[in-house]
Amino acid sequence: MFHLVCINLGFSYLKSQTTPSLSVSSISSINMSCCGNDCNGVQTKISAVILDLDGTLLNTEVLTKDIVKVFLAKYGKVVDWEKEDCRLGMMYNESVTSIIKDYELPLTPDEYSKQITPLYHQMWPKAKPLPGANRLIKHLHKKGIPFALASNSITKNIEAKISRQQGWKESFSAILGSDQVDHGKPAPDIFLEAAKRMGVDAASCLVIEDSLVGVMAAKAAGMKVVAVPSLQAHVDRYVIADLVLHSLLEFQPEHWGLPVFEDWMENALIIEPLYAKGQMCEGPFYADADDPNVLPDQISGVFFGWAKLDRHGVSKVVVSIEWQHDSCAMKRIIQMYMLTTPLHLAGRMACISGDYFIEFQQFLPLLKATGKELTTPHP
Repeated sequence: MFHLVCINLGFSYLKSQTTPSLSVSSISSINMSCCGNDCNGVQTKISAVILDLDGTLLNTEVLTKDIVKVFLAKYGKVVDWEKEDCRLGMMYNESVTSIIKDYELPLTPDEYSKQITPLYHQMWPKAKPLPGANRLIKHLHKKGIPFALASNSITKNIEAKISRQQGWKESFSAILGSDQVDHGKPAPDIFLEAAKRMGVDAASCLVIEDSLVGVMAAKAAGMKVVAVPSLQAHVDRYVIADLVLHSLLEFQPEHWGLPVFEDWMENALIIEPLYAKGQMCEGPFYADADDPNVLPDQISGVFFGWAKLDRHGVSKVVVSIEWQHDSCAMKRIIQMYMLTTPLHLAGRMACISGDYFIEFQQFLPLLKATGKELTTPHP
């Protein structure tokens, strides 16, 4: 028998007690992958940061990916997700040309753009910041670190995407689109121009990117680059990056000579709301994320908070989100552990399956991580 379950989890992120070094092909819940860079020491003094937009700061790529599917269906075409994944990070004109060619659409690039662009404009305002994006922007701005936005999108589309993000536009030292340079990523032009506008040397810039073409562009510009792959299944391709992270929440600016974050409460961090749906089983909970359109790929680690079970009351919950190899594919695993069980369910609720709802809230009690043990402070 299946029971409908609705879980409202107020989560905080738990910091790893160590900063391990491992190859990018080893994917686990461990925070960082270091590629030829000493994660525990500062090799290069960074004086400015350059950020990508789609898939790095904003969850636009996941939000809008079904637009192409629906659009192609009108022409009797079936979307090839492998090809679409390879288009992530491409310049817009390049992406349009390849879509028309791959699906043999009876359209010119201009006709395609006129039909599909309004659909994107309807969705962009709904895009939410990825985990850690607002935190990073506010931190760099507060500490007076110059930082630019450099995207393969054209400038007017960038402005449309960030228009609903409070404080973003005025915080950036410069905002560049691919229409402001001769060549977009993977050419280095846009990053070199960003460094020029900020008045810093390219070698002193740190780029944070989600796409492989962006990482290639940053390295071609002679810059350090941190990759936060928007597609975890492709993370082994990012070997040229100086550092590979699962999420911006794992970014530690002090490793690059930048001011340290000041928002940790011992080993816990309050984070912004996130949502997910799927199936779950108690004791411990174990579930795959059934709706990747809601929970972004760029999140991994241990979280805690409160779970509201529909018709069953409230429980304290610890959640582990990680990526694991499953044969030749990557699979997201979500394990949920109840710290408390509603009294009327004690001793008889072995397993609950159905829908669950996850909310990462901003106000949470502090949990301490001591080795593998999780303890709550006494009231």
